[in-house]
Amino acid sequence: MTINMETISRKTRHACSNEFDKLKKVIVCPPTYMSIKEIINETQKHFAEENIDETLATKQHRNFVQAMLTNGVDVYSLPPSEQYPEQVFTRDIGFTLGDTVFISRMGSDIRSGEEDILKSWLDDHHSSYTPLADYSVEGGDVIIDRDIVFIGISGRTNPKSLEYINQTLSDYTVYPIPIDKSYLHLDCVFNVISPTEALVFSPALREEELTFLSKRYELIEVTKEEQFTMGTNVLSIGNKKIFSLPCNKNVNQQLRFRGFDVVEVDISEIIKSGGSFRCCTLPLLRGE
Repeated sequence: MTINMETISRKTRHACSNEFDKLKKVIVCPPTYMSIKEIINETQKHFAEENIDETLATKQHRNFVQAMLTNGVDVYSLPPSEQYPEQVFTRDIGFTLGDTVFISRMGSDIRSGEEDILKSWLDDHHSSYTPLADYSVEGGDVIIDRDIVFIGISGRTNPKSLEYINQTLSDYTVYPIPIDKSYLHLDCVFNVISPTEALVFSPALREEELTFLSKRYELIEVTKEEQFTMGTNVLSIGNKKIFSLPCNKNVNQQLRFRGFDVVEVDISEIIKSGGSFRCCTLPLLRGE
């Protein structure tokens, strides 16, 4: 069960400088009204006829939230709205870079307006934020690692957003990674899990970017089958502990071989809409 909003401090501090330090505060949204109403990615196309069992998705999401709470993460919940069937994927509506929370401008009409619910939540908790009203960018395309911010140039994120984020975050290097829009977001094909390691589905990236990344990280390859089941879209919560799907056996085996503590939670109903653990979480605070 998520933390009651009345119990949350009036001041919510936010800071994230990477994807793998201890996760302390995160925003989620239960998939109460989750459904495939308008096909907006390849995964949804595959499951459109079967659609989403909202009751099962909600139960699985509750189990995920409870697992985060058990591991010491403070979990805050946005109120779900029947108007937004994709609202469970809170990562896309905002992202924390350094000590700045950016509010996305959504790249698809079906999700436009979710930002207002997040703004209201941040306003209620006297948290500052920077809206990207003039720039289409979604949080699934944004990955931070210390001195660098990787931004996927996808069907949801416009290259013009790079310039603004680059100007706003002068202490960071902004590195664009173009991907085919069929992969939806960067974190569906790439994810940094430690200072020296990253998961990648290399066929989705160009040789130029792969060469750059291979010099910075040990790249752990994800198979085509496990890319489809969101093998890269794990969530690191610190101390080499990672949430991953039970079905992604190859990914989990490789992670455990490298010394990671893999917490397997089944959210298979949720991934039918094209997102997994990282997509379902908007970190506000990470730190040692």
